[in-house]
Amino acid sequence: MQLFLASTSPARLQTLRQVGIVPSVLDHSVDEEALVEAATASGPIPAGEMVQLLARAKALDAASTAGVTGLILGGDSLFEVDGEIFGKPHTPERAKQRWYRQRGKTGVLHSGHSLLHSQYGEIVAEVGFATHTSVTFVDDVSDDEIDAYIATGEPLKVAGAFTIDAKGAGFIESIDGDPYTVVGLSVAALRRLVRQLGFSYTDLWSA
Repeated sequence: MQLFLASTSPARLQTLRQVGIVPSVLDHSVDEEALVEAATASGPIPAGEMVQLLARAKALDAASTAGVTGLILGGDSLFEVDGEIFGKPHTPERAKQRWYRQRGKTGVLHSGHSLLHSQYGEIVAEVGFATHTSVTFVDDVSDDEIDAYIATGEPLKVAGAFTIDAKGAGFIESIDGDPYTVVGLSVAALRRLVRQLGFSYTDLWSA
């Protein structure tokens, strides 16, 4: 069974490859900011619900344009600190503000997973759920270290402005939960979803 990844995240792609799965990457045209704005027009919604909404939208959009047969995985991540939800900062200024706020604190990384069974672009079945993991940052990260980290560009393109599998790893004190959720794709969740659709997870492994 072929797995298609409806995500532009290098970390999700690398995670799959590390566990023996080589997916085909599909483009999607989902305007994430517009979707979030529409979803929260009448009030905020929980982070777990939001990442699942975004993950499903990406998978559905990719399925409708690619017309493929196989399993299509959409994913999305958001970081929650003190009850406030953050996505990618995009700018150095926002990244710095977030690091000043989360330094020495514990937040929750939410990752959504949407898996579709597609036959020539037609959705036969779909499943999905969100996972979450707590992340505690060191309390002694200096302003100079924050500036240096932001200057690498790495935190600008990831939820919460940090990574656990690259340069940001040294600023994380501990995690409580599935580490792959922090990367953006829970492998255990993927296995459960594949089984729920009636397929074998091991069939996704490359030869």
